[in-house]
Amino acid sequence: MMRRGFPIFVLVAISWLTISAHRNLMAVSAATEANTNGTTRTPVLVELFTSEGCSDCPPADALLERLDWFQPVRNADLIVLSEHVDYWDDIGWRDPYSSHEFSIRQGDYARRFRLEGPYTPQMVVDGDMELVGSDERRAIRVIENSIKAEKLPVVLSSIHREGNDKLAVHVETGPLVSPGRRTAAQVLIALADNSDRSSVRGGENSGRILNHVAVVRNLTSLGNIDSGGTFSKDVMVSTKNADQHNLRIIAIVQEMNQGRVLGLGSARVSN
Repeated sequence: MMRRGFPIFVLVAISWLTISAHRNLMAVSAATEANTNGTTRTPVLVELFTSEGCSDCPPADALLERLDWFQPVRNADLIVLSEHVDYWDDIGWRDPYSSHEFSIRQGDYARRFRLEGPYTPQMVVDGDMELVGSDERRAIRVIENSIKAEKLPVVLSSIHREGNDKLAVHVETGPLVSPGRRTAAQVLIALADNSDRSSVRGGENSGRILNHVAVVRNLTSLGNIDSGGTFSKDVMVSTKNADQHNLRIIAIVQEMNQGRVLGLGSARVSN
């Protein structure tokens, strides 16, 4: 016996749900994320300052990829960013993902950590600790310590594309609470390629094929929060020069002057 077609109102409902799912690609609150066993995961920001012109960097790139894929620290939700600096670009190979903006950000960290200067590969965890980017044991220890700090909730929602080169997103945070002291924080948004690959034809890594994860294409300040305040804003993010088919978007609440990371939210965006 032949089955009858769906009533028209059912087809309309299915279409609406499909469109809604596409527009709201993913909304994530990364203050804590529930595990299947009922425990919660604390988001931890892991930034890697790297360069394709640096022969010491590929092992650190590989470590960042493992941290992202395997999430090896219990109760930690590792949100990784690969930030390619530009001060290696005149030594035989221009890194196609490099930006002076990331060199400035790393330089600010170097001053805060009272280092002689920036170096690669360098890993910065939650804006609060730095280490050699390929040192896996130390990275795990630092991350384990970082999950002890409570994070404020950060939610990304209503994510959808606007035209061919823009991404719309609503960013909202919980209140900024710092017991015992007043503080202010900056809200940043990062757009990153989910993954990238390069065939290097010059410099220290000449002849190598290099893989990268969460390659930041732009990092933008959205505004500030004062103690006790919250943040809520619809923003538009440019996707020019990014991998249009596979992106990550990350919202960061960070103390002023490259201080501690106080909250994180992230989402994956794909066609």
